Amino acid sequence: MSVLDAISRNLTAVRQRISDAAARSGRQASQVRLIAVTKYVGLPEIKALVAAGCRELGESRPQELWEKAAALGTPDSSGTPTWHLVGHLQRNKVRRTLPLAAWVHSVDSVRLLDEIETQAASLGCRPRVLLEVNVSGDSTKHGFAAAQLEPLLPRFAELRSVAIRGLMCMAAREGDLDVARRNFADFRGLRDRLRRVAPENVSLDELSMGMSGDFEVAIEEGATMVRVGSALFEGTD
Repeated sequence: MSVLDAISRNLTAVRQRISDAAARSGRQASQVRLIAVTKYVGLPEIKALVAAGCRELGESRPQELWEKAAALGTPDSSGTPTWHLVGHLQRNKVRRTLPLAAWVHSVDSVRLLDEIETQAASLGCRPRVLLEVNVSGDSTKHGFAAAQLEPLLPRFAELRSVAIRGLMCMAAREGDLDVARRNFADFRGLRDRLRRVAPENVSLDELSMGMSGDFEVAIEEGATMVRVGSALFEGTD
């Protein structure tokens, strides 16, 4: 089986699983955006994925995003993918990342948000960002503590060059699907509470949660974006 055939098969299977999970929660598959995480694969696999019809790609490392975006074409080129940065972003990498990433899922501090605001104003762009929340309390994970966010909402509302569009999280590293479901349900509840008090220009519609091992549970608990990697590339070694 060719790489393209394997990836096309995997993509079809993942999309079916998304559709089934959405149906179980009374939603449409169109309400869930698939972000294909390309962290562990090279350009041939990425090109096959794009050819198979998946055009929203995610990278964890800024440098990898820069290199892969350059190889596949700029965001304005016809038929090129939309890039999402889903991993940690250091402030010294913001300026080079913003012209390439349409979405930054992993804004985990006020300092980083301020740097994105400064660089976006300088570049004349308005990136869409998600605020990363450490819902599991894992000390090895980045993100705002849940209790930090509501007091910061007025400050977020002052931003003019950044479009806050929602929240992002990862389930606890140690735990089964029941633990993941509780994490995701708590996260959705946090978003719902914040959305009721958020200023008009701070949108919290997007929930980026769920990866290859738990994305169906995440969808059942309200995810609007799922970040799937390994499930899309099985059988391509």
